[in-house]
Amino acid sequence: MLCTRLTNARFLTMDPRHPVAHDLGIWRGRIVGVDDAVTSLPARETVDLGGATVLPGFIDSHVHLAWAGLKAGTPSVAPCERIEDILAVVDAAARRPAPPGAWVDVAGYDQRALGRHLTAAELDRVSHGRKVFLMHDSGHACVVNTAVLDLLPDGTPHEDGFLAESAMTTARRLRLPYSQEELADAIGLAARACLDEGITACAEAGIGGGLLGHSPVELGAYQLLRDRGRLPIRVQLMASGDTLCPRAAHTDDGFTRALDLGLRTGFGDDWLSLGALKIYTDGGMMARTAALTSPYEGASDNVGRFQDDPERLTALIVDGHLAGWQLAVHAIGDRAADLALDALERAQKLRPRPDARHRIEHAGLIRPDQLPRFAALGVSAVVQPNFLRFFGDDYATVMGQDRAGWMYRGRGFLDHGVALVGSSDRPVTDGAPLRAIQFMVERASVSGRLVGPDEAVTVDEALRAYTVAGAHACRWEDTAGALAPGMRADLVVLGDDPHRVDPSRIGDIQIVRTFVDGRDTRAEG
Repeated sequence: MLCTRLTNARFLTMDPRHPVAHDLGIWRGRIVGVDDAVTSLPARETVDLGGATVLPGFIDSHVHLAWAGLKAGTPSVAPCERIEDILAVVDAAARRPAPPGAWVDVAGYDQRALGRHLTAAELDRVSHGRKVFLMHDSGHACVVNTAVLDLLPDGTPHEDGFLAESAMTTARRLRLPYSQEELADAIGLAARACLDEGITACAEAGIGGGLLGHSPVELGAYQLLRDRGRLPIRVQLMASGDTLCPRAAHTDDGFTRALDLGLRTGFGDDWLSLGALKIYTDGGMMARTAALTSPYEGASDNVGRFQDDPERLTALIVDGHLAGWQLAVHAIGDRAADLALDALERAQKLRPRPDARHRIEHAGLIRPDQLPRFAALGVSAVVQPNFLRFFGDDYATVMGQDRAGWMYRGRGFLDHGVALVGSSDRPVTDGAPLRAIQFMVERASVSGRLVGPDEAVTVDEALRAYTVAGAHACRWEDTAGALAPGMRADLVVLGDDPHRVDPSRIGDIQIVRTFVDGRDTRAEG
């Protein structure tokens, strides 16, 4: 007997053997079959979906749940249009009652509309003797006041209180760690927001260290939620590259750096597991720190920056590969992509691993000559379409006409046989997969400006980026990404079919219900 039969729906299964179905059977959280295989079977519960369109649950392959949840509860200075308004928010936050020594955390900072960065001296005027940390929306920079600058090691680079990349990490580490309970609450909040957008599984892009880690024991916060039954979606955790340490393994093991106990990609279960090793090579376009081969338009002396010495970054990538990890290499600029591709090629020559499934996260500016290298190395491109939907006007301006079409590609990757994987980088920008899918099809920013229109893909190709391709990138292809026998019964019920509406309406399609393990999460609250 089936636990549940879902009927009277248009199931877009993403399974080429049975692309469209009308009935789907579930037993103990798994899909038993579709249509004739289940229509006549008895079921404890039959749910009539009223002709709705149903897809596999969306997979967001690059998110920051803890950061997203913490940000939701942090005072924000967005939309950052006037200096005096920003300082007023900081002033109010600094006046709030707090334990002695507590920092003033403020989110939503973005210098672009201001035309310049805030300074430490300006923050000093409204800090009321407290340490102020104003986080840039990109996650790659911050502005701090003098009380924080005074605590930084000598030689930490900054521009009147503005710190980027590794300098920001140095400042953040003065503030850390967060408690596991605090992180668990934040993660749970962000995960429930994912459910509301039809996301049933995600990859958390870097815990335990790096730019955006929140605690050296951060994994424990996810395990707390798992143990308490409060982790509402499936989560794969990327360990930050700097969590690898020298380990005296046997010489036959072939590696010298590892996570404690030799843990690596694949450890865990269906709900919570270790994924790729996250390695940052450069910064971001929003903060103007993505590493480029040619300068940003209007800034002839700025080609961005690497996170560390290139040889050390290369060594970390190679060591992670040798230790058996899948690698998720953050590379936004084309110069960073060169470094990542060179290092991955070196690693594969030292120890060939044909199914390593290494990924380049963001792949924000990829030259035409780099596309064949992605394909030759079997590297996935994990892109964030909503970056261009919301920031495309600015990014196209700072890249210039000749390079604007290379940003966050779609068609170029697919035509070269490169796996195109969709993600959000939540909370850097909007996390809704349907709005990202709309951009992938239209290539239009919110202003209507076309950004790299030749990189547009079909609706089906965009949906695959958030289902089948996401599952493959996270090594879930045997259990997720399609509605087929044996797969997990994770699915999203939509108010319309993305294929049948005008592309400009895809992002507005209603998420009617989200099922995880065959259970309607709406009914569970």
